[in-house]
Amino acid sequence: MVCSLCPRRCFAERGDYSGSGFCGQGTLPRLARAALHFDEEPCISGSGGSGAVFFSGCPLGCVYCQNYRVSHSGYGAVVSADRLREIYFELISQGAVNINLVSGTPFLPAILASLRGGLPVPVVWNSSGYETVETVKALKGYVDVYLPDFKYMDSALALRLSGAEDYPEVVLAAIEEMLSQTGPAVFDDSGLMKRGTLIRHLVLPGQMDNTRQVLRRIKWDFGDACVSLMAQYVPMGEARLHEDIARPLDAQEYEDAHACMQRLGLDKGYMQALASASDSYTPAFDLTGVKRDAGGKK
Repeated sequence: MVCSLCPRRCFAERGDYSGSGFCGQGTLPRLARAALHFDEEPCISGSGGSGAVFFSGCPLGCVYCQNYRVSHSGYGAVVSADRLREIYFELISQGAVNINLVSGTPFLPAILASLRGGLPVPVVWNSSGYETVETVKALKGYVDVYLPDFKYMDSALALRLSGAEDYPEVVLAAIEEMLSQTGPAVFDDSGLMKRGTLIRHLVLPGQMDNTRQVLRRIKWDFGDACVSLMAQYVPMGEARLHEDIARPLDAQEYEDAHACMQRLGLDKGYMQALASASDSYTPAFDLTGVKRDAGGKK
């Protein structure tokens, strides 16, 4: 296929197992892990755990990515769309309260095929927010909960740390489409999100102006949207090469971000303890739950 699934629009040739585009992936899904995950927001993980499927080759490629081995190095094993669907049901049999598709954009056609026929639990689309409107529209009817990041309103920062100067305008359009599909968040009696959009913002050290801009824009554009203000930043990947983000977030920075959120009246959401800023929260990308099928290759 000639690919234009993500905003980079490489128009690269992609075969089954490899491709020449930004993500470096083929068209068949490459997975690094498929397991119950308990470290999402309470409305996503619940008590049973979220059935998280981690895909390789994120189209954004942040220098500080906590899943660097997967997003940048492309680690994982290739599976078919049929095998991917089997994995969903294996996770559901283990008690997964939803199926959480993490950074699945490069494999959109195969994922849509794997979701045909529906699932007995909600489907969560967990992404960097760097999505084309066309891709989000293609997910309509397949995805129940959107879990997008909103990383930057500072274009220069987005260029320096993620190579995506257009991130602000792209994420605003993508989230608008997500919200138009899901409407207001719907929760069950146990507090699990059954339908809706939960916007995440990771507070970066030394970048409080960017955080204020992001939170203001969420309020202006998306009103009373659900927001998760994340404190889990750990300098990983190539963060050490960028002096301003080569350290953990400090308590005062997160308190300032929280205060800004409160002033704006963004009161539908979640906070994190600074204790979450630990590499122990990064999953083990060891192919847990991923089995090769007859056509798969590592």
